[in-house]
Amino acid sequence: MTRRRLGRSDLMFEPLVFGGNVFGWTLDESAAFAVLDAFLDAGFTAIDTADVYGKGKSEIIVGNWMKARGNRDRVLVFTKLGSEMAPGEKGLSARYMVEAVEKSLRRLATDRIDLYQSHRPDPETPQDETLEAYDRLVKAGKVRFIGASNFSAGQHAEAARISAARHLVRYESEQPEYNLYVRDRFEGPLQNFCVEHEIGVIPYFSLAAGFLTGKYRSEADFGKSPRGARMGRYLDAKGTAILAAMDQVSQETGASLAEIALAWLNAQPGVTAPIASATSVAQLQSLIKGARLELSKPQLDALTAAGK
Repeated sequence: MTRRRLGRSDLMFEPLVFGGNVFGWTLDESAAFAVLDAFLDAGFTAIDTADVYGKGKSEIIVGNWMKARGNRDRVLVFTKLGSEMAPGEKGLSARYMVEAVEKSLRRLATDRIDLYQSHRPDPETPQDETLEAYDRLVKAGKVRFIGASNFSAGQHAEAARISAARHLVRYESEQPEYNLYVRDRFEGPLQNFCVEHEIGVIPYFSLAAGFLTGKYRSEADFGKSPRGARMGRYLDAKGTAILAAMDQVSQETGASLAEIALAWLNAQPGVTAPIASATSVAQLQSLIKGARLELSKPQLDALTAAGK
């Protein structure tokens, strides 16, 4: 299994990031420990969470797991800030960032965050202020590298200009919504910018909230999980065409649809590793197979064409 580098940083990890949004929501602490144990045992190391997931519960579970297992030095911890935690607690101002990082460090039971990410742009705070604050956090040893999520190509270009001009740390990653169904939020200017400037890409909603597992084929399937209510936006002519193409590749490879969705993402220019979550060890084993699956060019082309 080939490890991949995140941007120009020295963060090297396998082509799958575990999504911690399920911790404290559809996965309680004991079940989370079992899945995380299996993830690490399989040779994977990167875990992505955010302060807002479960209003801190996700970070607490990750921190409790690392403390219980004594494995902090084997794990890469990615977390995010900026989304509203409580009234007055949001954004990317220097003042708030100082508070937010300390709270995340306490919840994670660690002295440093490997990748600290802006969860979304903050229109009320100049990027200069945010990047200067990040630079101080890196110099203080609280953060190793920084990344962004939901940024446009233009916002990344502005950030890169500021970082270069002021000799500040730069965003090493972008976390966009990107999968076989949702393509326009990344492909085009943003993808081109990330490739050209060596910004790592770790897409979220890699399985389109579960639609690309093939579990939701009609409205009757929407009650299969808490995420079923979201499936209506995918179950259209485009979604049906994608599932049909995935079914064909599944017949040819023996791989599940979730595995095919991850393999397609890992083959796209600029992508470092997709983010995906599992609520059981069995689900995790399928994700791991997907991270290691290589599809042929005709298969990749067929999948790409289906989602146009």
